[in-house]
Amino acid sequence: MIYGVLLAAGSGSRFGGGKLLAQLPDQTPIGVASWRNLARALSRCIAVVRSGDSALRQMLEAEGAQIVECNDAHLGMSRSLIAGLHAAGDVDGWVVALGDMPYIKPRTISLVSDAVAGQALIALPTYRGKRGHPVGLSVRLRGELLVVQGDEGAREVVKRHADECRLIACDDDPGILHDIDTRSDID
Repeated sequence: MIYGVLLAAGSGSRFGGGKLLAQLPDQTPIGVASWRNLARALSRCIAVVRSGDSALRQMLEAEGAQIVECNDAHLGMSRSLIAGLHAAGDVDGWVVALGDMPYIKPRTISLVSDAVAGQALIALPTYRGKRGHPVGLSVRLRGELLVVQGDEGAREVVKRHADECRLIACDDDPGILHDIDTRSDID
């Protein structure tokens, strides 16, 4: 079983706060769009939010999301990743998606999940040769992932196992590279 984990516990400081509540041109909040794409691709998913972020929590719960609160999200993305991995329980791997990447196609997420289910240690989508998100991670990396620190998330683990990454060409999905950091990033 591959579990989807949406990391949605960041502060959005470069955005000016409230990033995942900001609306896309179709009026869908960024965090909700990211959740919907993950949930369309995977039957089991959770969303990790900051403690006290009741507005985002309520929006995601209205979408059927199982919520995990991260009490120490201020210490970096690694803390929300670890909270998500613990909450997922006994699984074969994870597809880790970011709450500020609402343009990833569900088909891409499914391809990443399928690669991990097919024994890939790490699966990464590529668009025209550039690596993107979400990242698929095998449970074999659990020990390494549970000790990551700071705002790097799984980046160092992926780097350490660069030769073992399965790259998946997704040249029809530029959304794998499109994260929203500032208001001008919203298309």
